[in-house]
Amino acid sequence: MKSARSSNSCRRPESVLVVIYVSPAQVLMLQRKHPSGFWQSVTGSLEWGESASDCARRELREETGIDIQPIDSGLVNQFEIMPQWRQRYADDVTSNREYVFSVQLESARVPVLCPDEHIAFEWLDARQAMDRCFSSSNAKAIAHIVLGN
Repeated sequence: MKSARSSNSCRRPESVLVVIYVSPAQVLMLQRKHPSGFWQSVTGSLEWGESASDCARRELREETGIDIQPIDSGLVNQFEIMPQWRQRYADDVTSNREYVFSVQLESARVPVLCPDEHIAFEWLDARQAMDRCFSSSNAKAIAHIVLGN
């Protein structure tokens, strides 16, 4: 029998995705430490009591060292939480709401990666970045924000 977990002791089922790019259509992609081969934009879960906007800025700073306020794209995704990560959430939680933000930099720069989370980065053409993404919502966000699709 599963033990009941209270909502506040578990991860909040809301997150942010921050697409970082420069013109012409170059996107910063980060390779996660775990699982192997998992590439993504900046992501992270909202803490209890934290706004999506505040979370986007915090995650951007923690994962890249860039300290500016991301722009809310207005995109919101809903997706099923992968079974291997469900133990982080309350027992009845199976999906996550993701708020999408963006940052357009004047030029590509070397990010300061959080070594506990990421092991590599690449600046890629938007279409290459979309192909590299583990998450389909990440690829769709790049298409919308960077390519205007």
